[in-house]
Amino acid sequence: MSIVYAIAIVLSATGIAVLDRRFHLAFGRAPRRTAVLLGIGVAFFLAWDAVGIALGVFRHLDSRWATGIMVAPQLPLEEVMFVTFLTYLTLVLLGAWRQIDHRKDGA
Repeated sequence: MSIVYAIAIVLSATGIAVLDRRFHLAFGRAPRRTAVLLGIGVAFFLAWDAVGIALGVFRHLDSRWATGIMVAPQLPLEEVMFVTFLTYLTLVLLGAWRQIDHRKDGA
């Protein structure tokens, strides 16, 4: 049992949060909307995972890098952390793209 993967996700999310705060990309721009979209995205990916697990497509394999904490059968804690990070990263990248696009249109 290890927390290396969980720490890597948290550190990566922290870096993205710093960029978000500095450049007002997602939470920095529209916190309520971002929270709603983050919740929808995480719910979508967890539902996707649940269907994959039920069909036997996804299954958890022990890893020396993971905590071993399961939030549901075949669903490790790190998966929830990863889909949250992935959704947040997507929202931040979309915010960055919009800022770049608006600057290009204004030039």
